[in-house]
Amino acid sequence: MTVMGFDSHCHLQDPDFDADRDEVYNRARVQGLGILVPGYDMTSSAQGIELAKGHDAVWALAGVHPHDAKTFTEKDKERLEDWAKAGVVIGIGEIGLDYHYMNSPIETQKEVFRTQAKLAHAMNLPVSVHSREAEHDTLAILQEISGLHGVLHCFTGSREFARKLLDLGFYLSFAGPISFKNAQELRDIAAWAPMDRILVETDSPYLSPVPWRGQRNEPLRVIRVAEVLAAQKNFSTKQVFDDTTSNIHCVFRV
Repeated sequence: MTVMGFDSHCHLQDPDFDADRDEVYNRARVQGLGILVPGYDMTSSAQGIELAKGHDAVWALAGVHPHDAKTFTEKDKERLEDWAKAGVVIGIGEIGLDYHYMNSPIETQKEVFRTQAKLAHAMNLPVSVHSREAEHDTLAILQEISGLHGVLHCFTGSREFARKLLDLGFYLSFAGPISFKNAQELRDIAAWAPMDRILVETDSPYLSPVPWRGQRNEPLRVIRVAEVLAAQKNFSTKQVFDDTTSNIHCVFRV
């Protein structure tokens, strides 16, 4: 089946989908959607790889989220490298920094983020980056690694943060929050950002867009994200999917 659009960040392996994963997948595929499944620890990364092996138009990334940085070991790094060499992942992620929940110490988060980003660069793979209340340190680490490329997933940061990411060659991915009532500043950033540097995602099972806010999210709802983005750009939804699909091919080479 032809892929007409992408959910560029969906945790389809999450336990929230255990009861109806195939139904969720099929709803997306009927609409021509491809799904990128990032890991957030080593177990979920392995599960994402298995999903990609068994499902058409699903691709896996592998990585350890900042929440779980304290669990990261040298053996995990070697396993990520093995997956990259085997060609079973299209990127390293979800990696980055999260200073909101502080589930891992800051210095540990930074060390693990840096280690995984350097691995991605060495393997010529893109990164999918999480950054929450950590704009300065996120940029500092990305700037350390010349030539690193990828996406800041579920972008909700400042315009200055967006500008500096774009200057580094990164893409911005917008998710459900772009539809929230109090997110006009985020919509303004989406309107301002160049269309050839934008992706759309759900971050399922989290962050359902309006009118499903508070419910479990799923990849099909990336259509709603695209509709909101289209309204900011004065584009059709089809044009948004055409452009973001082209961008996916540029970033992840799927």
